[in-house]
Amino acid sequence: MRVLIVSTSERAGGAAVAAWRLMDALCNNGVQARMLVRDRQSDDPRVVSLGHGWWPRRHFLRERLTVLAGLHGQRDHLFDIDIANSGFDITRLDEFRQADVIHLHWINQGMLSLSGIQKVLRSGKPVVWTMHDLWPASSLCHLSLGCRHFTRGCHYCKYLPGGGSESDLSVRVWRRKERMLSEGAIAFVACSRWLEGEARASALLRGHKVTAIPNAIDTRVFFRRNQDEARQRLQLPKDKLLMLFVCQRLTNANKGMAYLVEACRKLAADHPDLLSRLGLVLLGSNADEVGAELPFPAYPLGYVTDEAAIAEVYSACDLFVLPSLSENLPNTIMEAMACGVPCVGFKVGGIPEEIDHRRNGYVAAYRDSDDLARGLYWTLCEADRPQLAAAAVSKVQHTYSQSSVALRYIELYQELLAQKHFML
Repeated sequence: MRVLIVSTSERAGGAAVAAWRLMDALCNNGVQARMLVRDRQSDDPRVVSLGHGWWPRRHFLRERLTVLAGLHGQRDHLFDIDIANSGFDITRLDEFRQADVIHLHWINQGMLSLSGIQKVLRSGKPVVWTMHDLWPASSLCHLSLGCRHFTRGCHYCKYLPGGGSESDLSVRVWRRKERMLSEGAIAFVACSRWLEGEARASALLRGHKVTAIPNAIDTRVFFRRNQDEARQRLQLPKDKLLMLFVCQRLTNANKGMAYLVEACRKLAADHPDLLSRLGLVLLGSNADEVGAELPFPAYPLGYVTDEAAIAEVYSACDLFVLPSLSENLPNTIMEAMACGVPCVGFKVGGIPEEIDHRRNGYVAAYRDSDDLARGLYWTLCEADRPQLAAAAVSKVQHTYSQSSVALRYIELYQELLAQKHFML
């Protein structure tokens, strides 16, 4: 079986990392999987790039200019919405023609247009689309921000100036998506049960197959390492309780750093005896802005891309915290758990599917800094951390391992191919 995974990027961003990991998992389980990307970050021979330089990004520039016009020149939401009015025709490529199954992932910002996806559907090849956010099930947005218009038909979009209108850009893109989906069936896969529920509620996806399969993780890379040795190599103190926060841009408001700072202050105020023993390790950019707000030392490690190095950072810490305000199924929690690190996060999106409350971590009430602080204290000082760590590793091995996830996708591919042959 030959599967072509299509993604805007090879490794930049959580969705791209998940797509690459799936390709690797499939290859390790007997599938001939390749990855087609616009932006390539490695020399992996299984990954095919659409080119180099500015020319492949022309579709991105064209779309952004159209979005900017739709926002009346306002830049606040310039990268929060996508309209897919420009992109590549991948049906002409040898990699496409040779594939038995086409598997779309995050294909925005100039990778595929809606008309390009129409051509993919017209080819007659089985198509799977893994949803890493809400965009395939809505009109413009990746995050709904509480809006439920996608359950009936998008209009009055809150991302548009003045809250949009009855016939705004979201209405026009919604209609184009309806026409696109009328060309053929797509099997939609959500990475979490939460997103599966949102997809099933979408008026756009009615009549299409929707299921949930989690992302995969390579437990040969992400596993427990000796904490003291990891701290020594990273030059982190051995006598502190170290919490870890990971984000590509640490000041990203959606990742909840403001709530984490408030929770850390609450933790320090309620337990002053802990103050000298606490530290927060920061992995990502803009760490200086964050560290200055904390009541105890911060240890910035910069932006790290090597997965083995990231696994060592997890292993050096006692707890991983992700107070995101909106999430699907974050890779970071999965990675931390695989390394035996208990996790703390808000009850939102797919996070409660990963963290089993008080079994392998702590799920705090949404946007509640006080409960987040209680979760940090419970995990660090009250819980049996070795037991939490063992439960976290077990959860990953049984639910998110390469073989477990790959086999579920292979079963889906085989089902779609059988349906195609039956129709022929």
